[in-house]
Amino acid sequence: MTGSLAGEVALVTGATGALGAAICRDLARAGADVAVHHLDEPDAATALARELAAAHGVRTTTVAADVTSWDQVAEAVAVVGRELGTITVLVNNAGFMEPVRIVDSELADWRRTLSVDLDGVFVVTRHVLHGMLQTHGRIVNVSSQLAVKGAVDYVAYATAKAGVLGFTKALAREVGPRVRVNAIAPGPIDTPMVRPYATPEWVHARTRDSVTGRLGTPEEVGPAVVFLAGPGAELLHGQTLHLNGGGVMA
Repeated sequence: MTGSLAGEVALVTGATGALGAAICRDLARAGADVAVHHLDEPDAATALARELAAAHGVRTTTVAADVTSWDQVAEAVAVVGRELGTITVLVNNAGFMEPVRIVDSELADWRRTLSVDLDGVFVVTRHVLHGMLQTHGRIVNVSSQLAVKGAVDYVAYATAKAGVLGFTKALAREVGPRVRVNAIAPGPIDTPMVRPYATPEWVHARTRDSVTGRLGTPEEVGPAVVFLAGPGAELLHGQTLHLNGGGVMA
């Protein structure tokens, strides 16, 4: 994997989370320069960027933006362009999930989830695409196994993540082959976002039908992103890699 992405400039949204940080580390290990995106964690973003530069000798920068804000994302992409160059690898990883029964949901709850998990993917992609279409690009959208199987208490999240898969397929046809667009559908992954809900009963319910019978780890996801962004995936367009231990086979 080392060196397979040398010369590429990667932007990872939601990079200060466990999954985003793991993806950044693997991209840097493969030789990509990395822009570490965050919403409101400048210290964590700076620490990660310094770690990547020191460990792998790549160029790094940090950018802050609400992925649902057109203007903030436009400025963040411009900053990356000035400091690292044209973004050629985009990982749409930023996300939000909160358990709520649909009968208890308000419109604001629904819109918050779809705004971050689906609108955010569009907004960031829209601002990055112009540069990619002038050179080349690889986009990896982070969906979820819940986009395929659904789950009690996560109707809005599953809906948004299913939308990400539809977006991936349609965009792949529209901008390929110059820009290669694919997705991953992880889950369940042991991250701080999941841990508040991860009682033994919760974990059992979500892993009992899988082949591995356990939660995945962030470190098991990054290599798939590097593969999709690299030269070995030239024939993959509009595809989804299901990184869920065999819980969903599609």
